[in-house]
Amino acid sequence: MVDPHHPHHASDNADADANAYLRGSMEINEQAATWALVMNLMKWGALVISSVLLMLVLWFQPGGSFITGAIAAGVLLVGGVLFLRSGAKAH
Repeated sequence: MVDPHHPHHASDNADADANAYLRGSMEINEQAATWALVMNLMKWGALVISSVLLMLVLWFQPGGSFITGAIAAGVLLVGGVLFLRSGAKAH
């Protein structure tokens, strides 16, 4: 039942929350940590996938060999690690 002495509107709580919000005051440590984890997983995962793919392509192409693929994949992996680790920090 609706109490006629205390009218309640659906947006009262939302309006109070909107008025209490101060821009830039929210702690975002967990979101920042999650974003950093996702970016690292994508960065290192892409390097591993590309190295494995290069090795398989060079190994299974006509006239290819496992040694050629392994050496090329190793060079790509080492170069990628050196390149990705030496990146400038944004913060």
